[in-house]
Amino acid sequence: ASPQQAGRGGAPAGNAANGRKLFVSYGCYQCHGYEAQGSTSTGPRLAPRPLPWAQLSKYVRAPTNQMPPYTTKVMSDADLADIYAFLQNQPQPPDLDRIPLLK
Repeated sequence: ASPQQAGRGGAPAGNAANGRKLFVSYGCYQCHGYEAQGSTSTGPRLAPRPLPWAQLSKYVRAPTNQMPPYTTKVMSDADLADIYAFLQNQPQPPDLDRIPLLK
């Protein structure tokens, strides 16, 4: 995946491929799943269609629930931008009527 364009949703430019690696290395997957799909028992869905950049970055830096804070001392702004690019690039899941096992 190529770097994202600056300004998409107000977010700084980020590299989605690096963001995927960072999503795992920072442990985000432990609550949100490897594809950021979320789980009712561990953490909300982050992608596809992540929160707007301003909301997501504010929450990551100072969360209000069980998530630990990822301050700039823990996660750089550049790393967060790459993770956001990864979230933006997650594909939509298939429609339920297109999944053979559900028919």
